[in-house]
Amino acid sequence: MEHAKPSRTALRVAMRRAAHQIYDAPPLVLDDPIAMQILGDTYAEEVRRTPVRPDRPWSVALRAFMVARSRYAEDNLSRAVEHGVLQYVLLGAGLDTFAHRNPHPGLRVFEVDHPATQEWKRELLSASSLGHPDGLTYAPVDFERQGLREELQAAGFDSAAPAFFAWLGVVPYLTPAAFRSTLAFIAGCARGSGVVLDYGQPRHVLPPLERLAHDSLASRVQLAGEPFRLFFTPQEIARELGGFHSVEDLGSTELNARYFTGRRDRLRLLGSSGRLLSAWV
Repeated sequence: MEHAKPSRTALRVAMRRAAHQIYDAPPLVLDDPIAMQILGDTYAEEVRRTPVRPDRPWSVALRAFMVARSRYAEDNLSRAVEHGVLQYVLLGAGLDTFAHRNPHPGLRVFEVDHPATQEWKRELLSASSLGHPDGLTYAPVDFERQGLREELQAAGFDSAAPAFFAWLGVVPYLTPAAFRSTLAFIAGCARGSGVVLDYGQPRHVLPPLERLAHDSLASRVQLAGEPFRLFFTPQEIARELGGFHSVEDLGSTELNARYFTGRRDRLRLLGSSGRLLSAWV
């Protein structure tokens, strides 16, 4: 991400979550009544102007992945709360709206993001007349200059209590060192902590048609100044998770069965690139 500028990919993710609310058939995979409101008039109008074209199945599949990963994170968060977790940390929160829809009494939500992106989000919230929800704490972190552990603790995070982490749309943009240091921090949290993350498989393991879709998306994020850097196969990422147990790693077949079976529209995942993973301390 360019220094002192909000994330363009965060905006595109938010627009796809909003498009799900107005273009896809019920039942929604991610029911988010705030998704359009947070975008404000300009961005919301852009969502309304953008037609959903059935001749662009990879675009529909990308939207499906965006809403499935948020739903999967929130499903696992509910599981964590049932076991006593009262801290939820969104790493690279972007324009996530969970704190405004939080159904869990007593759950503290920490949104971690680059200061520029976080300031931009707060401006959008103010312009949209969305108040500051109870239990939400912003933790701006410039990862080039600040440490995650220190800034979270300064924001009131209790390192002695378990926490659940959503790490969505971030891993592909990291260096291996940044990925491992963050993973080590989560693995060192209190027993009962957990994490959901998404990752992409490397280009060389993808079939030819999916390589084209991968290349198209990679070129767009490169132009936005946020290039892809880090990919894993399931076997490779499993070797990174030595500090965790009960790992669940899901591809498109499993996610389609869980979230998209019996739909009246064409919303579903395609290909094998994007995967979702949950793991527990």
